[in-house]
Amino acid sequence: MPKDTTREMDSLQNELWMKRTPQERARFAAEMFATSRGIVLASLPYGLSERELQDEVFFRTYGYHLPADFFE
Repeated sequence: MPKDTTREMDSLQNELWMKRTPQERARFAAEMFATSRGIVLASLPYGLSERELQDEVFFRTYGYHLPADFFE
């Protein structure tokens, strides 16, 4: 995958991340995931059923649909 970040900046970013505690890194990752989920939810059409909503959120998050029998 092409990268637009220089090795120096990549190294600096990694160094800064590693200075954070594991709890800080986990909290940041969880906040990013929650923000992404909010963006996905905002992009969905109004009026989807709960099952359609769950399937679309999963698809847009992970890139594939849940098996048809997942909710049974």
